[in-house]
Amino acid sequence: MDAGIVSLKANDAWLSHARRSALCASSTRKQLRSQRVPFKNNNTFRCKIAGFESSVASSPPAEIDHQIQKISEASFSVLLSPNVPDPKNVAAFILGGGTGAHLFPLTNTRAVPAVPIAGGYKIVDVPMSNCINSGINKIYILTQFNSTSLNRHISRTFGDVANFGGGFAEVLAATQSPGETGMNWFQGTADAIRQFAWVFDDRRNQHIEHVLILSGDQLYRMNYMELIEKHVETGADITISCIPVDASRASDYGLVRVDKNGRITEFQEKPRGDDLEAMKDDGSFLRLSHQDTNKYPYIASMGIYVFNRKALQRQFMMRDGRANDFGQHILPFAVNYFNVQAYMFQDYWEDIGTLQAFYNANLALTEQPPKFQFYDQRKPMYTSPRYLPPTKIDKSKMRSSIISHGCFLYKCDIERSIIGVRSRISAGAEIKNTLMFGANTYETDEQIASLLEKGMVPIGVGQNTKIRNCIIDTNARIGQNVVIANKDGVEEADRSSEGFYIRSGITIILRNATIKDGTVI
Repeated sequence: MDAGIVSLKANDAWLSHARRSALCASSTRKQLRSQRVPFKNNNTFRCKIAGFESSVASSPPAEIDHQIQKISEASFSVLLSPNVPDPKNVAAFILGGGTGAHLFPLTNTRAVPAVPIAGGYKIVDVPMSNCINSGINKIYILTQFNSTSLNRHISRTFGDVANFGGGFAEVLAATQSPGETGMNWFQGTADAIRQFAWVFDDRRNQHIEHVLILSGDQLYRMNYMELIEKHVETGADITISCIPVDASRASDYGLVRVDKNGRITEFQEKPRGDDLEAMKDDGSFLRLSHQDTNKYPYIASMGIYVFNRKALQRQFMMRDGRANDFGQHILPFAVNYFNVQAYMFQDYWEDIGTLQAFYNANLALTEQPPKFQFYDQRKPMYTSPRYLPPTKIDKSKMRSSIISHGCFLYKCDIERSIIGVRSRISAGAEIKNTLMFGANTYETDEQIASLLEKGMVPIGVGQNTKIRNCIIDTNARIGQNVVIANKDGVEEADRSSEGFYIRSGITIILRNATIKDGTVI
């Protein structure tokens, strides 16, 4: 197919009318992607699609809108091969997870996708941004625990973005309703989708052909339309996004065996022992060198799936209500009766659903160069705008660290740490290998002085405090001359009454906790 190019130029009179966006197609069917292109401040409107060129000059807003709609909704549909999927026919479901036990105590008052990451984001920003950058704007986020802050964040951050083009971003919280199927909370990943299968009857979803299922506790950047295009090209009923993994991590994931044509012939969820050994890849699909095959002998599911809508509905009809989890029940069965294909992902991906993995992935962002960048000019990660001033730093030392907006750092020493928004770190403080979430509000100089005069602790880190290997949750108050270092190497401790836990040797200071002056942890 010839190159399909849309170049849109307009003046300010209709800039807001056109929403500053249009569709842009690439030159070949395989490389065809959907993305937004900013309008230029000009008086001409030019379009070139597969050799067709037209010009519109000085047209009124209504006519311009008509031309944009005609191009984006009609011309592409006619000109593109039917094998190229349309993002408008994709619905994404982001699984918010269960109680978040593996990230506790960070999930004590929030859902897993609402946990802060990288100093200024939420975990849910990752799949949400990937959806938007892929042109997918029909998005559901499923959760059943502590969903209030997640709902608020989605509404503030993604409401307007997702609504462009007839899309939406909605949080679906588990509820109990009359009838046998409505009496239980989510029993697993598949059950979460099953309980909300009624959304496919919604008029907005009548044209949905592909269902994209995503995890809410992963760090990566992916163009989902490449995955869905592969799904369509192979004629798959189900496609699983996969990565090669080494033996040390293999038993943590669902593993697949793939034939030379990319079809998955076996799926086992977190196998061990002889079952794990039997899941080794023979190299026929990956075609790795002998050395790399030995290094990455397994193919793991990323927990990212594409289902044909009808195939998903058939799965729910064929299996009884006890088939509640995709990894444990649905996929091991499906490989025997459906065309289940593997899509190999080649970029950075990390499951951050445990405290150790979450902590390590965050601190890895401070490396130079990092394995993962939150900033990419072409595919940015979006989050809630906070309108904070730049951070103020006075007489401080910093090495391999990330400092978010709106912080006050005075005569402190920070090494290999991430400092979240609105953080206050006082003179003489030393922070190393620490993830600090920051604060939701500021305290004025007068309020801080008043608290100190009364022997109380302001939000932030006090003078001469030493912190190592720590996660400091939002609005924590850490006093003066405190030492948080876990010098005895304790692996697990529950000290909630004192404002902290220790998990996998990492000290977690609780949200809104107060650590008094002179405390040693």
